[in-house]
Amino acid sequence: MITSVFKKSTPLNFSLVVILILVFFSVYQIQDISWVNSTILIFEKVGILSVTIISVFITSFISKKNGLSKDSSYPILFYFLLFSFFPSLWNNLNLILANFFVLLALRRLVSLHSLKASKEKIFDASLWIFVASLFHFWCILYIALVFISIMFHVARDYRNWILPFIAFFTAGALFLLFSIVFNLDGVAYISNSVLTNFEISYFTNNYQNIAFSIYATVALFFVISVVATFGSKPLITHATYKKIIASFFIGIIIFIISSNKSNDLLVFTIAPLAIMATNHIELPQVKLKQEIVLGVLILCSLFAFFSQL
Repeated sequence: MITSVFKKSTPLNFSLVVILILVFFSVYQIQDISWVNSTILIFEKVGILSVTIISVFITSFISKKNGLSKDSSYPILFYFLLFSFFPSLWNNLNLILANFFVLLALRRLVSLHSLKASKEKIFDASLWIFVASLFHFWCILYIALVFISIMFHVARDYRNWILPFIAFFTAGALFLLFSIVFNLDGVAYISNSVLTNFEISYFTNNYQNIAFSIYATVALFFVISVVATFGSKPLITHATYKKIIASFFIGIIIFIISSNKSNDLLVFTIAPLAIMATNHIELPQVKLKQEIVLGVLILCSLFAFFSQL
């Protein structure tokens, strides 16, 4: 029944997911309403909510525009469900913005298979990645995805390999200008960001640990599903799927090496995992299996969210 509702992409489905996002956002924020007394914090909360909703639709656009899913609402549903595993993200503006810019970069890189405006896409993606790294430094690892994409599609033109470096200097110049205008210590900011921590003992309560464990199990299930059915996918989409899978594992690496460890760092894996989950649910299979997979994920998402309030 649930799968039938989201099988088609309709304004009603989009509206339903947006309403669910608003409800979950409100439920989390009313736990502490002290922020309503600060204009800055109000704008921050509105910014987090707005960027999250936009990120949901960018994920859907990436999936459908590049033949990774059918014309369904599954990508936005799965993004919402996976996001709900980590409710504290609703207070983490830096990670929300970093993930948003990574998604803008991923959108450009995934569409590189069309071979249209290749240089513009490579430059844009590189620039978005470097901008994302200003909000969370280790997003800079996504530059590897740029070179992977170049290797897949436009490796013969040496100028394409130079463009990420041009984007790096462009982002650096803009950051330097911003630091001068607002009298910020850019060197100290970067040096404080380049920190690593490989320990995974950051949980403040058992429910965070449980949410992490369930999310890891769900991720493993969908990754294995995509890899196992890779050979049956159209040849033209192979490079695109490889980029989505690579994006997911780069997100995992960022989580592993980042300092100030928290479940929130898994935000970078949500979009690629939502696309892989959509791919699994749209596989030809017994409808009951689809309902069970989606039903279990909904229950796990609800449990993870409400248990951490």
